[in-house]
Amino acid sequence: MAEERRAVRGLWQSVKVLVKREIDWLVGRLRRSLQFRTVLITTLVAFVAIGGVGIFLSNQIAAGLFRERLLQATAETARGVATVQAGFNGTPASDASVLSQQARYTLNELVLGDSGNNRKYILIPIPGQKNSLPISSLDSGGLTASIIPDDLRAAVQQADGLFWKSIPLPVGSSGTRPGVAIGAQVTLADNDYELYLVYDLNSSQETLNYIQSVLWIAGALLLVLIAGIAWFVTRNVVQPVSQAALVAEKLAAGELNERMDVKGEDEVARLSDSFNKMANALQEQITQLATLSHMQRNFVSDVSHELRTPLTTVRMAAEVLYEARESFDPVNRRSAELMYHQVERFQALLADLLEISRFDAGAAVLDSEPQEIFTVIDKVLEASAPLADRIGSTVRLVSAVPGNSCIVEMDPRRIERILRNLVVNALEHGEQKPIEVYIAADADVVALAVRDHGIGMDEVALSRVFDRFWRADPARARTTGGSGLGLAIATEDSRLHNGKLEVWSEPGAGACFRLTLPRKRGQNVTHSPLGLPPGGSDLLLDRLTDAPVADLVQTGPVEHPGKLKEADE
Repeated sequence: MAEERRAVRGLWQSVKVLVKREIDWLVGRLRRSLQFRTVLITTLVAFVAIGGVGIFLSNQIAAGLFRERLLQATAETARGVATVQAGFNGTPASDASVLSQQARYTLNELVLGDSGNNRKYILIPIPGQKNSLPISSLDSGGLTASIIPDDLRAAVQQADGLFWKSIPLPVGSSGTRPGVAIGAQVTLADNDYELYLVYDLNSSQETLNYIQSVLWIAGALLLVLIAGIAWFVTRNVVQPVSQAALVAEKLAAGELNERMDVKGEDEVARLSDSFNKMANALQEQITQLATLSHMQRNFVSDVSHELRTPLTTVRMAAEVLYEARESFDPVNRRSAELMYHQVERFQALLADLLEISRFDAGAAVLDSEPQEIFTVIDKVLEASAPLADRIGSTVRLVSAVPGNSCIVEMDPRRIERILRNLVVNALEHGEQKPIEVYIAADADVVALAVRDHGIGMDEVALSRVFDRFWRADPARARTTGGSGLGLAIATEDSRLHNGKLEVWSEPGAGACFRLTLPRKRGQNVTHSPLGLPPGGSDLLLDRLTDAPVADLVQTGPVEHPGKLKEADE
């Protein structure tokens, strides 16, 4: 018994899976295919319309057949009642057996006179009479008074005239046929009787069934024809749209030579021709832009390379003059200092331009190897210590990594460059307030965040913070100057690692840059174990002294209110 129940449950589960799969397929087709959706909707609307018309016609035909047969039966009953009453009037009143035999003979003439053999009679004495020589009920074909409805009998007993009622005629042990009973009063030997003529309407029902079957077959064929017409029409309209969508997808994927087929001179042909003209224009524009971009990259790369040799010579001369500046007069000494520092900035800008050109040319190579990330952080903090002392700010490392040890497959030179750029920017714009460097990690990713509490950035600055050659408000007091390429290079370095570089900032609240890296090369970043303000890095700093390390590491994606921009958007 238990095995049977398990088998039934297994079969039921299989049926549910199959039904769910079919429903999902249907929903998917409805959502993705315009032609399928149009044909299905058209077929459903046609089904409702054909069904409604078919039901209406069937009811009208049934009512017409019944009305015609009722009129015919009423006329026949009126003639039959008159004939029976005339026969009863000529019957002498003798004894009950003679009256019964004469009445049955007269009534049998009604049945024999019906050519269709679908008319039968029932003669019932009206209760409450006390006249002499009454006869009992008479009937033909085994009918009994029980098939006559009570309301019809009451109507016949109370008034003269003809009264009718639809009734089911018993057939066999359990079957029925449609029929109608028409009744009137007759008098026999001073006694009143109820006379009912019962008509079998089975022939009319068969005619109606035949007409209905023809209607439904014709409706089904018409529905299939409508569905076929809808499919053919929508195919001619949807096919060019589908082709346009496919060509557009290929164009978006970079296959700029794809075009639509133009056939005929109708609206679809004009659409295809216009689409091809648009594709030609786009191809020309994209080709021109690609050529111009290539020329610009080559120009920047060539100029950068060509400037390296003369710049080296100029730098050597500037260093000689800078070392001998003490022997110069004040004006020449200041000129030597300015030239030395500007040549340094020029050399840094040239190095950044060369790096950007390598990224644009796709020549940047990731020299990845397992490294201790805390070693990189220590180098950056040590290198930024003189700048922090000169500015008057402090840099603090806040770690949520157990044992302050985290091995990451990375290019240490590039990660050091990203972190150094973030720390220097935080010191320059932190308004001498403390700077925090946060680190947190889980089994898949590691996150570094640099938080300052300076003047922050507005929405316009956030939207351009990772753009090339973009620099903050020049009115800000800064001790050093950059090329405007630092964050752009940091963004490219993070992309080489499949990482993410994000920023949060508000005016007057400072800024927080977060770098999230996969711990193994080739993996993607799907979450960050370190939150962004508000409620992220600040919360980590506040809880560091009184919470276990494990509680400081977030294990899922982080949602943060406020202004947030991702470098690789």
